Amino acid sequence: MISCQTVANMIEKLAPQKMAMEWDNPGLAVGDFAAKINKILIVLTVTFEVVSYAVKNGFDMIISHHPVIFKPIKSLRKDLPLGKILYEAVKHDINIYSAHTNLDIAQDGVSDALARIFELEDVIPLKKTSAEALKKIVVFVPRGYEDAVKNAMGDAGAGFIGNYSHCSFNVSGTGTFKPGEGAKPFIGEKGKLETVDEVRIETIVPESLVRKVISAMIKVHPYEEVAYDIYPLENTGKEFGLGRVGKIKNPISLQSFCETVKQKLSLPYVKVVGEPSGEISKVAVCGGAGGDLVSAAAFAGADVLITGDVKYHDALDAKTLGLAVIDAGHFSTENLILQVLANFLEKELKLLSLAGENIDIQIYEDKDPFSIV
Repeated sequence: MISCQTVANMIEKLAPQKMAMEWDNPGLAVGDFAAKINKILIVLTVTFEVVSYAVKNGFDMIISHHPVIFKPIKSLRKDLPLGKILYEAVKHDINIYSAHTNLDIAQDGVSDALARIFELEDVIPLKKTSAEALKKIVVFVPRGYEDAVKNAMGDAGAGFIGNYSHCSFNVSGTGTFKPGEGAKPFIGEKGKLETVDEVRIETIVPESLVRKVISAMIKVHPYEEVAYDIYPLENTGKEFGLGRVGKIKNPISLQSFCETVKQKLSLPYVKVVGEPSGEISKVAVCGGAGGDLVSAAAFAGADVLITGDVKYHDALDAKTLGLAVIDAGHFSTENLILQVLANFLEKELKLLSLAGENIDIQIYEDKDPFSIV
């Protein structure tokens, strides 16, 4: 048994809520962070059927991609769909948590899952929404201990620049200090001014890893009181955004690529904009409703955009821009994230040594509400 807060913290590692779009409403919509969780049901969308299934099968928590509450609630009526869902969840103490646009944007989220399934290479965000802030950490180390400190900081995530790790700059200098009463100096005597041959080490760290890197550095640093500085930087680190764009290994026709999309997503059909004989080499993807990314995909040099819920006027814009569009449906372009999320949570449970708690994680077997007649 674990707390709802613990589960939320796990999801936050994968898809931090700060990544979500302003209009979105991810997080805990129903429940209590202190609630004890034994069984977790992972779904794309919370419906009354989903909640009923959770009640019948003893689930304490539902994790969904789509938030169950999008807009402020003006009334809570049992004769309306949302009210019916919320009444049932509250009545049976079922916690409902969602990760929506933050999971779309996050590394290894919906967009990356789509990029992987189509084997895209040289993948980058289609529409940038944010970039990770960087900090520079400077620490002063007595000569002879610089390698231990540099390695500890690098192993904790400092000094990553592109495909290089453990990057740092080092310069020699002289440090001075006078140990006072109560001090237990590694070098020197109480009340006596000391000069020490030191190395100034500076390295870049993503803001999210600053505490981890500082902790790792302090653990191996020989001084009782470690002298270090943290500087904000104007340059930024890893970029995040909606959708992904990348290249396929071998260019093929739009017609053939449509067959690939149907096979990869287990679809009987797709809706297409574009000439069947047109060549496809650069592909943009966006789970769910990504029709508003038509211009971004065209300006990124994509030959085709794979998404769902494409509107009539978005299709006309794509045609004008010379961009092919494959509408594979909202459900099919997002449903693949459920297994990714389940695998992530199971891995996190093991890392937290909670595997022995026997937390049951299950994916709700749902279907696209649309059918062809």
